[in-house]
Amino acid sequence: MSRLSPRAFITGCAGTAFSVEEEDFLLDAAPWGLILFRRNIETPAQVADLVRAFRTLVGRTDAPVLIDQEGGRVQRLGPPHWPKYPPAEVFAHLAESDGQARGAQAARLGARLMAEDLAALGINVDCVPCADLRLPEGHGIIGDRAYGDTPVQVAALARAAAEGLIAGGVLPVLKHIPGHGRARADSHESLPVVDTPRAVLEATDFEPFRLLADLPLGMTAHVVYSAIDPDRPATTSKRVIDEVIRGHIGFDGALMSDDLSMGALAGTLASRAEASFAAGCDLALHCNGRIEEMREVASSSPRLEGDAARRCAAALARLTPVAKIEQTQARAQFSDMIAAS
Repeated sequence: MSRLSPRAFITGCAGTAFSVEEEDFLLDAAPWGLILFRRNIETPAQVADLVRAFRTLVGRTDAPVLIDQEGGRVQRLGPPHWPKYPPAEVFAHLAESDGQARGAQAARLGARLMAEDLAALGINVDCVPCADLRLPEGHGIIGDRAYGDTPVQVAALARAAAEGLIAGGVLPVLKHIPGHGRARADSHESLPVVDTPRAVLEATDFEPFRLLADLPLGMTAHVVYSAIDPDRPATTSKRVIDEVIRGHIGFDGALMSDDLSMGALAGTLASRAEASFAAGCDLALHCNGRIEEMREVASSSPRLEGDAARRCAAALARLTPVAKIEQTQARAQFSDMIAAS
């Protein structure tokens, strides 16, 4: 059954290879996808083996394998085996100094090169772009991960990055819907509350996401927007998902929660997963690789069916044959562009 009907969650794992306990879990729980972190990464051969092992265990050759490879502070693959990439802020500076087209060209090329790195390992989903605005009152957790402070620029550069990934055979994940940039707290540690009026949010924070609503995958923000739902963060708020994410923004891609183990959320892992599904998330994301928590999330995750299955299938259908690039020349061009920023 697991080979035909995955469960609606994405799991992490503890180390650089699956333990027997993790193998049994993956065979039984059949998660839709796997997400990798630095603790899972040593060498290219080891990562490729881990990815192949996951797909063998779940019985799906296209099973999603995700990673956060933004560049800058958020880069799970790095030297000595993989290049360092700049944060989104660098592309913002380039757009401001040399024009938006130049910034978008660099963002697209950088993402295309990242896709080369990821696809060589079998990784087919990158949790990029971050379409949150950089706002002066916001917590530094976004900071230089933002493509700027205006909706039009952020959307243009984020779209360029998404296009670069797709051209390289990797799906982008639009995050953090409907906007984390104004939050004054780090949702890894505590629950941010944004008290800005809804009309202001729709004109600013939500607008980049509306302009990017056609992207295949999205990730929620663990943020309370008190003008819309004062009691629940977006991840577990049916009102925010229905009225804002699916409604005002118009996003019809597969919607995953942000990591359910983050400090912003309360309750057991099972209750967090149940609340995210009840609110309208298609997929639950759990990242820390703790097997007991993984079991809790799995126990509360349904089999993929209905609209959630349709959206997930539509996302995977966006993986198309990749045109080859001349990497040495492309990397030299990218280096020159970044040096000029």
